[in-house]
Amino acid sequence: MRTVLLTGFEPFGGASRNPSGEIALAWHGREVAGARVIGAVLPCVFGEARRELEILLRRHRPDVVLCLGVAAGRAAITPERVAINVDDARIPDNKGRRPVDRPVVRGGPAAHWSRLPVKAIVADLRARGVPAEVSQTAGTFLCNHVFYALMHAVRRRAGVRAGFVHVPAMSEAAASGEASLPLAVLTDATGLMLAT
Repeated sequence: MRTVLLTGFEPFGGASRNPSGEIALAWHGREVAGARVIGAVLPCVFGEARRELEILLRRHRPDVVLCLGVAAGRAAITPERVAINVDDARIPDNKGRRPVDRPVVRGGPAAHWSRLPVKAIVADLRARGVPAEVSQTAGTFLCNHVFYALMHAVRRRAGVRAGFVHVPAMSEAAASGEASLPLAVLTDATGLMLAT
């Protein structure tokens, strides 16, 4: 049976919840499109998130890797097209680290492309009435850190589909007036993305 690794993040920036981590845990142990899903929550800490992801990749040898993160303020699910080799934090991580203009991987290439079918994912989500659009940047905080680390780690494993998707805030914890979607919608949409 094929294996899917699905990751999200722990809460950060003073938030009490993070939909990406809750989605990953909701899918843990389930099956989608004939594949077993391993769900995991990564620490919102530079370096530690990368190391934990690399451990999970070695342990499970997944065929598909989908890393999720929350993008507060975005109203749509956004598969990311490219990861860049820079950590540049405008806010501290959960251990107070705030790197400025540092490479994710010293000596690594400037960027790595997603191996997910980003446009097909967007089309499938929209066909189900879920707002979605391709994003050209995952920023320079922990989401991009993990996205770049992922793509660098699988660069020599040609058969592995891997990439990063941002989800909006979840309605259950969003500030009044903030763009959001219900957690159940985000969780179901993740299953559709994995199937795609």
